[in-house]
Amino acid sequence: MLPYFPFEQDVFSMSLGVRALRPEETLIEVDAPRYADEVALKVALLTAGHAERFQGGPGTEELQWETLTVLLPAMARQSPEHFSLEVEGTRWCWHNRLLGTRTHFTPGDAASLPLAPLDWFGRQVQEDLLLLDGTHEGFPLVAGQLCFPSGWCLGDKLGRSLLAVHEPVPQFNAKLGPSTLKLMEGLKPGRPVTRCNWAISVTERLDLEPRTLPEWRHLFDGITPDNAGERCFLRLERQTLTRLPRTRAILFTIHTYVAPVASEVEAPGRRQRLARVLRTVPADTAAYKRVAPVLAPLLGYLEAGEADAGGKG
Repeated sequence: MLPYFPFEQDVFSMSLGVRALRPEETLIEVDAPRYADEVALKVALLTAGHAERFQGGPGTEELQWETLTVLLPAMARQSPEHFSLEVEGTRWCWHNRLLGTRTHFTPGDAASLPLAPLDWFGRQVQEDLLLLDGTHEGFPLVAGQLCFPSGWCLGDKLGRSLLAVHEPVPQFNAKLGPSTLKLMEGLKPGRPVTRCNWAISVTERLDLEPRTLPEWRHLFDGITPDNAGERCFLRLERQTLTRLPRTRAILFTIHTYVAPVASEVEAPGRRQRLARVLRTVPADTAAYKRVAPVLAPLLGYLEAGEADAGGKG
């Protein structure tokens, strides 16, 4: 099962659903069984199209370095079984036990890392990483490493304000725009927040940039109430927002999880809850979340399971 089931009520609701990160929760999540494969996939995607998946131009170096100096110590503290950090004077040594690597560098010295700081750091985590300028109006997106997007690409969003980035999301700016900006303005260093976003997919692949659609469009065909549980996937994004103390930039992380719907509705009540949410998703949102093409067979699958459970009772 996935680590989150993002449906807290029986009807669809458009809300930010943001809460403070709890003391026992890590900012960067390590899904150890999948870690090596997902990091390797990142490296392969970046090798195939680096400029399409990483952007960190002039003026963002300070923000990138602060991301490392804030998150590496936190990761070593929160996940000591996987990572450790040694600091001697200005020299840092990062030990990634999951990859079996050690990296020596000096924060602020571009020549001490083989890649741009954010690009290097992105290859240590399963999350996608986006940096927003917290000192300019509208919180423009200024840098990022994006390998596992759900229907968008970095190049289309870079330099745009937060609300402009969300323009394609039905009703987002109208209903949540003001509260989103208020949330961003109120973020305090050392007090990260988190939320969970969801979509339905017909593939478990993580990289869903728009140009990949021809490679998996055929998977929409042949989905029936009998096979929808295995052929439809619940795609979750565990997102965090962190205000960096020195530059005031905002780091947005996205950890993507994917699993067949069938594996996520085995627990009592989950099947019924998901069915009720899907029945109440507005048409434009259903299209955006890719629910619309599979809604009928997926509901058929969920409702058949409800009937079976009722019969057994």
